[in-house]
Formats: sequence, structure tokens, C-alpha cells
Amino acid sequence: MKIAITTTGNTLEAAIDPRFGRAANFLIFDTENKTFATVDNVQNLNAAQGAGIQSAMTVINSGAEALISGHCGPKAFRVLNEAKIKIYTTEAKTVKEALTLYEEGKLSVAKDADVEGHWM
Repeated sequence: MKIAITTTGNTLEAAIDPRFGRAANFLIFDTENKTFATVDNVQNLNAAQGAGIQSAMTVINSGAEALISGHCGPKAFRVLNEAKIKIYTTEAKTVKEALTLYEEGKLSVAKDADVEGHWM
């Protein structure tokens, strides 16, 4: 299974980016092979609007079945939820810490967006 994690860097030791739509990168971790690749999200860092939906499409296109992020807004949540991607929010400091919490079953699937939309 592939998990997308919002991050400011491109290693397992990198900090979690608490933003979803405007995260610097997505680290796509393959739980079966224990390998990962990063996908930059630069096109959405300064987007006037639509960053959450565009970032959701990036995650969907990566083949991820789950997302770990600090927060997720309503439009991105809807798109990810419709694509059957499980969304987990965390206060973990690093990608590695977030993955450990996930593997230990200490993260819960989000039931709804946890922040308001940028343009509300």
C-alpha cells in the first residue's frame, strides 16, 4: 500500500508539513517494499485558489491509498474521500514519526475536514 505524507523535505527525517494543499512535497511511502519517492507540490505553493483540490489530484495520481497530514480542508477532504483515500491527521514532527504512529495503529481516520477552506 502507498501512503502520501505531506512534508517540507524529501527524506524520512524531514518535517511534516502541517498544510495539505500548500505542502511543499508529498513523500509517497510504499509499505510493502519500505521504499519511497517524493513528489513536489510547487505548483500549488502560491496558487491563488484551488490548491487543495489540485493537491488531492496529485495524491490520487500517485496511487496512494492513504494520506497523512497535519490538516486537511473541506474541498480537498471531499475529493480525497470520493477517491476512497483514507485521511489521517497528525501532530507528528517528522515523516518517520508519522509512519511509526500509523504502523502502530495510533492514527485515526479523519471523519471530516479539520480546517476551514482558504477562501471561506
